[in-house]
Amino acid sequence: MSVDTPRRIVLLRHAKADWPQVSDHDRPLADRGRTDAPVAGRRLAASGIPFDLALCSSSARTRETWKLAVQELPHRPRTVYDERLYEASLGELIALLNETPDDVANLLLIGHNPGMHALADALAGQAESDVLARMNRGGFPTSAFAVVTFSGSWKSVEHGVGKLVDFWAPHD
Repeated sequence: MSVDTPRRIVLLRHAKADWPQVSDHDRPLADRGRTDAPVAGRRLAASGIPFDLALCSSSARTRETWKLAVQELPHRPRTVYDERLYEASLGELIALLNETPDDVANLLLIGHNPGMHALADALAGQAESDVLARMNRGGFPTSAFAVVTFSGSWKSVEHGVGKLVDFWAPHD
């Protein structure tokens, strides 16, 4: 696969989590989260993006979100659970993207805010129609996802490299 291949990064925020007396890392999904995660999965399937790789935070709520969402996809991509996605800063998220192998054309990140919103905003040097305004107007709610396209090697991912082409939230 050429480094000039068009690539897509889909940033999915975990579904709504509950607040039981457990560590933040171990928080499970709330009832609404268990309802919204499959809806997000169906919307991802409708996008037609054939994911090559899914990188998922190691937290309970992101793993549960992915377990429910992936069942709606036509094929399950290779999935890697990475503890670095939990509480990752913008710089750490970009560094993680830079490690992606160049045979990956379509990458899905399942993570947390404020990182998912910050990353979508930072990568979007351009945006289609009102997509950026819609994303920034409502924040980046649980179960929402953004789609950013770019061309080049994953090692070249940096601020402004991409185009924000889609943003979806379940209660928009």
